Amino acid sequence: MLLDTASLYFRAYFGVPDSVRAPDGTPVNAVRGLLDFIARLVQDHRPDDLVACMDFDWRPAWRVALIPTYKAHRVAEEAPEGAGVDQEEVPDTLSPQVPVIDEVLDAIGIARVGAADYEADDVIGTLTGRAAGPVDIVTGDRDLFQLVDDEREVRVLYPVKGVGTLQLVDESYVREKYGVSGRGYAELALLRGDPSDGLPGVPGVGEKTAAKLLAAHGDLAGIMAAVDDPAAKLTPAQRKRLADARAYVEVAPKVVQVASDVALPPFEAALPRAPRDPGAVAALAERWGLGGSLRRLLSTLEE
Repeated sequence: MLLDTASLYFRAYFGVPDSVRAPDGTPVNAVRGLLDFIARLVQDHRPDDLVACMDFDWRPAWRVALIPTYKAHRVAEEAPEGAGVDQEEVPDTLSPQVPVIDEVLDAIGIARVGAADYEADDVIGTLTGRAAGPVDIVTGDRDLFQLVDDEREVRVLYPVKGVGTLQLVDESYVREKYGVSGRGYAELALLRGDPSDGLPGVPGVGEKTAAKLLAAHGDLAGIMAAVDDPAAKLTPAQRKRLADARAYVEVAPKVVQVASDVALPPFEAALPRAPRDPGAVAALAERWGLGGSLRRLLSTLEE
């Protein structure tokens, strides 16, 4: 089981009231919500291994160099002095909770894995490629639908309400909803565009048109080959739009497709039965008032 950790703690933050606070009054709704999410996922799905995949760089420079608008609307207007990199705009009371999440996961012994210059999506793509057995990816980000592969038993568990209600996303779901295979989802997203990621897409090509183009021409390369083929079945408007967007189409695949070859540090993916550092867990529980959320997770792991 691979967790898109930021996706889940954002959902926890907005799903758990900020009245959930530490003894000193600091909000810990995202921390406690994430711990409850993990406990429920382990209880319901019983994975042998679980990795909390992290965004060590939420907006990699190499992606921005290819498409400057990539996530540009999420950049905080005022970055901390001396930061040197773009800071993501997040709620004021969420940012201080992220280091607490890191400390708690480390003390429990749940693998927390990231890589410099890469997003959590890329870590997930790399670990999915390495996996010898079934993989469940837990994310609220549809970008990862591109990894769905029935043959390799890779599926996405997409939270509908908390993590108690999950949409199981397999190839039949992707094909029924979007008209493409899991592997075709990235090219669909590229053509359609994605305002939430600052991807412009091809003007005038929406989701249904993108799916029809991919069905007719096989893949993105086939579509662009058709642009240069006078006999290919494209409307004049489609041909012009795609031709005008050629520069975008050439670079967008590297931005949209998750990386599969990220160098990752060594880590232990097996779920722990008991905390790696009981003393640290106890201190964190008291300092941040993690109460029942932490107890439920530890009890679930022990069972």
